[in-house]
Formats: sequence, C-alpha cells, structure tokens
Amino acid sequence: MATHLAAVSLAKGEPFQLQTRSTPTPGPGELLIEVKSVALNPADTRMRGEGLFILTYPTVIGFDISGLVLAVGDNVPTNATDGSPGPFFRPGVTRVAAYAASFWRSCDPDYGAFQERCLVPWQHAVPLPDEGISWNEAATLPVAVEVPLNAWDVMGILQAGEAATSSSVSAALPGADTSGGTQENKNHKREALLIWGASSSVGTIGVQSARVLVQDRESPFAAVYATAGAANGEYVRSLGADRVFDYKEPQVVDVIVSAAREDGLVIRHCFLATGQLSVCQTVLKAFVGDNQGEEKKKAKIGSAPIVPPDAEVVDGVETIFVFPSMDEKERLDQFRYWLGTWLRENLANGTIRPSPEPRIVGKGLGAINVGLDVLLQGVSCAKLVVEVAE
Repeated sequence: MATHLAAVSLAKGEPFQLQTRSTPTPGPGELLIEVKSVALNPADTRMRGEGLFILTYPTVIGFDISGLVLAVGDNVPTNATDGSPGPFFRPGVTRVAAYAASFWRSCDPDYGAFQERCLVPWQHAVPLPDEGISWNEAATLPVAVEVPLNAWDVMGILQAGEAATSSSVSAALPGADTSGGTQENKNHKREALLIWGASSSVGTIGVQSARVLVQDRESPFAAVYATAGAANGEYVRSLGADRVFDYKEPQVVDVIVSAAREDGLVIRHCFLATGQLSVCQTVLKAFVGDNQGEEKKKAKIGSAPIVPPDAEVVDGVETIFVFPSMDEKERLDQFRYWLGTWLRENLANGTIRPSPEPRIVGKGLGAINVGLDVLLQGVSCAKLVVEVAE
C-alpha cells in the first residue's frame, strides 16, 4: 500500500505532528496531486489554534497548494476530444495550483493541503502555463484569486465580458431596444472600485482583477482605488491601482472621498480584503445619495473577514461575507470558472501575475508550524510558502 507523509492536526491548539498516511485513490471527478508547495493563510492559524471549521480529529488542514497531477478519477477531463475548451488534466504531466477542499469534505484528511499527496475536485484546480511560474508562485494563487472573484459575484458585479454577453442576449430578444447603446457605454463609467487592504494576498489579486474590470468597456468602473501602508504603495500601483491611500492616515476617509469627488466618480462597491469594516462603511455612506438622477442604488461591501455579529448597520450600505456556495454543484461551477476559466486565461495572456511575492519560510512539512507562528506575528505584502518537495 502506498503511503505518504502529512502534517496532522491531532487536537485544537496543538502543533501539527508528522505522520505517515495511506495514499488515497481519486474518486469520480477527483485529482490526486503530488504536493510541491503550500501557501499559508490566516484561516490556517485559526484552524490550528481554535479548531475553526474542524468537526473531527485527527485531520489535515490547509488550502493553497501547487503540484503535479499523479492520477485522475472517472469523469475528469483529460483531453480535448469532446471539443471542450478545457481545462484538462493529464497524469504525470499537468502542473496545477489548487484550492484544497477539506472544508467541504467534513475535514476528511485526504483532502487537506498539508501533506505530500492530496485529493482535490478537478474544478478546484487550474493547469499552469508551461513556463514562467514556479511551484512557490503557483501556491500563492488559489485562495488569493477565489476570494476577490467571489466578492465581485456576491456584490453583483459582472466579470469582464459577461456584461457584453448579457447585452448581446438582450439585444437578440424580440422587441429589444438597441438604439443609443454606444453613447450610454461611453458615459456610464462613473464608479471607482475600492480595495481595502490591497497589500494582503487577496488584496493584491483584488487590485489586479479590479483592473481587468476597469478595462472592460461594459463595466461601470473607471478607476481602481486601494488602501495600503505607505511602504507598499508603489507595489500596489504596479498591480493596477490608479490611486493608493495610506490607511494609517488619520483622515483617510476624507482623503478618499475628496479624491473621488475630484475625479468625478462615486464609490458604491468595496472589497474589504483586510482591515476595519467601519471605515469602509463610512466611505461608501458618503456616496449613498450621489445618484445624479438615477434610481437610488445600495452600496455594497464584500468582506473577506467574517462580519462581526455586532457590526453597525449603515443605511444604504450592505455588507456581505464572501464565501463560496454551500451547494455542491454551484460551488464546483464557481470554482471551475474562477480557476479553470478566469485564472487560466488571464495567466496565459499575462493579465494576472502571482502576487504578492512568495516568502519561503522553510522546506518540508515540518516547517508549516514555524510558518504559521510567523504569520501570527503579522506579514505585509508577502505570501508565506513552505516548499514540500522539489
């Protein structure tokens, strides 16, 4: 029987212990991945320390991985014989980044990231370009991409190209009014999309994906605004932010609101990658009445952090916790688009790059405990990565 090494969580609040586990066989729709690198996330520290999301012990946790597909189960796309655009997964050939699925598998340890072999639904994985992205860089991508794209979805923001498709479908309907559309498209870009906490891992991809939205002529967004520490401002600008504000500035809310007024824009959507919800609410509240004759629109915040139960309710501003669907089919469809379509295409054309830079905290599964201790101390503009294998 094949075996592999895993960093096993034995009990709440205890460090992981290295143990040998039986290597599973992928079931229908699953990949068996040889894990090369894992990236660490704040949720990992809470799962280790508080038992967050964990139903039973022992288990294996973790989310972000990169690695090589070793085997595939039934119903996994492996080639283009059916005319499908992909993605495809060939055992022994396809390099992937993947979002581990233990949370949706009742913490079954076979699906946790922190081990040498991991089962993953194929929809949770993205084949990597043949060159240009290292294992360490690839491991930074899955969670960092899923969260902001999920935020756009929960806030009702169409991904680039979706608005055009919707417009084409509407125009094809009997009786559809197609006059005047071109001039409307020219004039409707009146919003700035705000990314709060833009130097965090999900914040950096938030900026990059927001830039994609701005470049879509059908979207309402004309600019990307972001907040970050002063030391990281230039890096965030290099990712596509038009304006970067120092969140430590005492008057940062007034500065952001004034900048938007100066640019002739309103802020109705904010992705809270990390930071204080109340400040984002205050910024959006300033624009709730700025509709310029339009029907009053509710401002929305997509929050990556869990929304506190005692969070203030602000009239005209809705806060939505960002999380994938709990319905299995819907979630798999979401991940297939976020990773298998959007990320795959944008990596291929160079629109999106891994960000922030990976910071290697050690080699081998034994380094994961050390890395999580470092993460607890606070990390800015870097993604902590452990190299599991060459």
